[in-house]
Amino acid sequence: MTTLPAPHPLPPRRLLVVEDDPDIAALLHQHLAGLPAQVTLAHDGRQGLGLAMSRGPWDAMVLDLGLPGLNGWDVCREIRAQAGDLPILMLSARATEADRIQGLDLGADDYVTKPFSLQELTARLRALMRRSAARGAHGGTADTPSTLEAGALRMDHPQRQAWLAGRVLPLTPREFDLLWHFARHPGRVFTRDQLLDSVWGGAHDGYDHTVNAHINRLRSKLGDNRRDGGFIRTVWGVGYRFEAP
Repeated sequence: MTTLPAPHPLPPRRLLVVEDDPDIAALLHQHLAGLPAQVTLAHDGRQGLGLAMSRGPWDAMVLDLGLPGLNGWDVCREIRAQAGDLPILMLSARATEADRIQGLDLGADDYVTKPFSLQELTARLRALMRRSAARGAHGGTADTPSTLEAGALRMDHPQRQAWLAGRVLPLTPREFDLLWHFARHPGRVFTRDQLLDSVWGGAHDGYDHTVNAHINRLRSKLGDNRRDGGFIRTVWGVGYRFEAP
């Protein structure tokens, strides 16, 4: 009988937790270590941003919003500008719909409110890391474009910049991701759920209407003022389609 060698255990995940409450930080450190994971703690926004930029690559980041020095909104915005695809789970006592949507708009992959369940937070982190690993396995190939052009629209993914008729478009990180996804698949119709899964990285319960809000803002910035024209067209009863006018 042939004895197969035991499989090598997977290396522990590298998680960055930015939380100023020492009790919550210690609880997260203890619990998330069981993933297994190497958990690094930062206790203010500037320290967290510095670690995110200098000690990567990280498998995921848990980011509190109410941080001293530099708040979580600004940390997330800066990370998305410099280290685009780090999975970020925002953690906050701010539980309004507007706060959740703002967090997702700035580029957070998920948003969990305090008080929270450790089991749910761990499950969400696992899901973020699985999706990130899947994107890495299927992305970044030689045929993945770094720039796209559609009519007067030009986009540069490494720079995360977009121009319309030579004018810079002031896009949020999520708006850029949404427009890039559309521009990569001209003529294809996407439902709201498909856009949430592809652009936001998963089905965010109760957030499907935020797709409408993002598309309305994109249309305004693109000058899509007519329902029968412009880049992003509504396919009634189905979803949205991108076309170069």
